[in-house]
Amino acid sequence: MKKHYDWLIVGAGFTGAVLAERLASRADKRVLLIDRRKHLGGNAYDCLNEHGHLFHQYGPHIFHTNSQQVVDYLSLFTNWRPYEHRVVAIIEDRLIPIPFNLTGIEILFSSAEAEKLRDLLVNSYGFGQKVPILRMRDSEHAGIRDLADFIYQNVFHGYTTKQWGLAPEQLSPSVTARVPVNISYDDRYFADSFQKMPLEGYTRLFERLTSHSNITLALDTDYEQVASQISFGNAVHTGAVDEFFSYELGHLPYRSLRFDFATLRQSCHQPVGTVNYPTSQAFTRITEMAHLTGQWSEATTVVVEYPQAHQPGLTTPYYPIPQDDNQNLHRRYLQFAAREAPNIQFAGRLGDYRYYNMDQAVGHALAIFTKSIGPSL
Repeated sequence: MKKHYDWLIVGAGFTGAVLAERLASRADKRVLLIDRRKHLGGNAYDCLNEHGHLFHQYGPHIFHTNSQQVVDYLSLFTNWRPYEHRVVAIIEDRLIPIPFNLTGIEILFSSAEAEKLRDLLVNSYGFGQKVPILRMRDSEHAGIRDLADFIYQNVFHGYTTKQWGLAPEQLSPSVTARVPVNISYDDRYFADSFQKMPLEGYTRLFERLTSHSNITLALDTDYEQVASQISFGNAVHTGAVDEFFSYELGHLPYRSLRFDFATLRQSCHQPVGTVNYPTSQAFTRITEMAHLTGQWSEATTVVVEYPQAHQPGLTTPYYPIPQDDNQNLHRRYLQFAAREAPNIQFAGRLGDYRYYNMDQAVGHALAIFTKSIGPSL
């Protein structure tokens, strides 16, 4: 006789773990939570390396949100340490804040030119505004267009081309809107009201999320391994929908990443958490983990990121490529899923084929729970 669960959840990242916790603790549902990896946390997984440094195995994950609901919920499972992420890019052999701001203008241009450009931007857009670079390139003012072209060529074009394998114009405007030009001196990478890191790391947060007695956790386990051995009422699958259906309608394209880690015999390697390399080098950025974790010592661990094409079965799909044709194919897959697997809901970055920040993944999971169980619980 097959063992029965009220819910099967595939994927123990934020979407899956949060949904499992809510179903188990608030709705008293028996949940089987599985993940093909040997660890919790999905891409947010962190652990200690051989030097005792906490590091993010799948690249830097910086938590930030404007959602008090998400903060209140996650605070049930972690304490926090303050951290505001800062990024600089190497432009003309100088370190320039990213997003590009008025400080960058003052570093790159003479005092007279910088003052003129600052006044032009403030008068045109207003102090404190965030302006997409492609909008600036369409300005009626030649001075703004010239500045926008400079920023575009030296900051956006090279980095975006390396990251996505495509020019910015070939991507959804949401991509360029993620890193605007700041008409201010704010040098923080994010402007969210809540910017902190889990005090003991993400993995410890996930361990607490999934510790409820109603949750059965099975790592190093594929959906195919359990689907025929159990019965379940409902399922949420956070993996790629095209892979689930053996690419029946074709491949949804993703970008992947390669991470090279190194521990250096120095107390600090760079002045901020991340340094971008928009035009030089094959990699896009270097992140120093101690900035994120607060774990400073006589040595420091860094990670270098190399974007690459995703090859199913060989690399990890990280970023859905935001283009209209891809979104249309994903919609066709969801229609196909509604017919072929009506008791399975696809969710999360891969299932929804959408770029989610961590707080968005948490918020989406909470919304799924409310929709599935009802707001009264």
